[in-house]
Amino acid sequence: MAQARVPRQSRAKAPKRSARAPKYVYFFANGKAEGSSALRDLLGGKGCEIAEMINLGIPVPPGFTITTQAWAAYRTGGKKQPPGLWAQVLDGLARLEAAVGLKLGDPERPLLVSVRSGARASMPGMMDTVLNLGLNDKTVDGLARWTKNERFAWDCYRRFITIFGDVALGIDRRAFDRLLDETKSRTGARTDADVPAEALKGLVADAKRLVKDTTGQPFPQDPSEQLRLAINAVFDSWFAKKAVDYRRINRLSDDWGTAVTVMAMVFGNLGDTSGTGVCFTRDPSTGEKRFFGEFLVNAQGEDVVAGIRNPEPVSALERRMPKVYAQLITFKDRLEKHYRDMQDIEFTIQEG
Repeated sequence: MAQARVPRQSRAKAPKRSARAPKYVYFFANGKAEGSSALRDLLGGKGCEIAEMINLGIPVPPGFTITTQAWAAYRTGGKKQPPGLWAQVLDGLARLEAAVGLKLGDPERPLLVSVRSGARASMPGMMDTVLNLGLNDKTVDGLARWTKNERFAWDCYRRFITIFGDVALGIDRRAFDRLLDETKSRTGARTDADVPAEALKGLVADAKRLVKDTTGQPFPQDPSEQLRLAINAVFDSWFAKKAVDYRRINRLSDDWGTAVTVMAMVFGNLGDTSGTGVCFTRDPSTGEKRFFGEFLVNAQGEDVVAGIRNPEPVSALERRMPKVYAQLITFKDRLEKHYRDMQDIEFTIQEG
């Protein structure tokens, strides 16, 4: 898809970065990354391996990683972002916008990002992630017009309000899930993917009402503020009870902290030619050299682990999307050869 210039938007200027401020943000885009797997302690497992994959020629959406050093300064500073961090985040965001030709908050062609945790050691499911950040009452309409897919846009918006409400605003996820279940029952939808666009609009209105009733404040509409709150929330997820208990049981240090990776979204929920999955380069139970995993069509990553739909074996992808499957085989072989060990891989397909 050709990239188009987007109009400038006003954004609050961050204070100038101190000359003494550490390098808190490491950028990656267009086949180049500032980090590598050697920087695991600084960039976390996710951040350093994203950089390593880019250096190997694996297609990864552009973005930037905020270091564990920033988390340490956040913790010692009373859970406030350290001086210089926000300026570096805005610099990284501007470079990300330039790399994809989109702009966060643009009402016509909005950039949406994910905000992901990543400690140096794997802590599966213990910390938080925010998807589809950048959506608001204006950008959702722009996304619908741009993609010519109204259902997709409103599905992303309801997902964002749910995750952001849970992770950043502290609202029990089950309250949002109940609203979704009520909508599915009312419309006769068998799965989330069957809920029609008009019903999703009503669901978004209900979710925003829940946020207002619970917090006393309307759902945040400024994408820059959404990003700031999401980064803080991912930092804070290191202190969540389940994460603390996991580290205690597995004898991991409480002082490591987490990095935060901000990436351009790739959408697995754009229709039947999109999807998401998890796979292993070998059978994880036996070690047999057999491509093993599962995927969902028209879904985002959280759907695979949530167990709300029955996934298909990754081998079925060869029939559905043969070219995509061939690429996945190439990339999984390249990764296993490089790391000399079995690899587990998360993947998303957008209009494959």
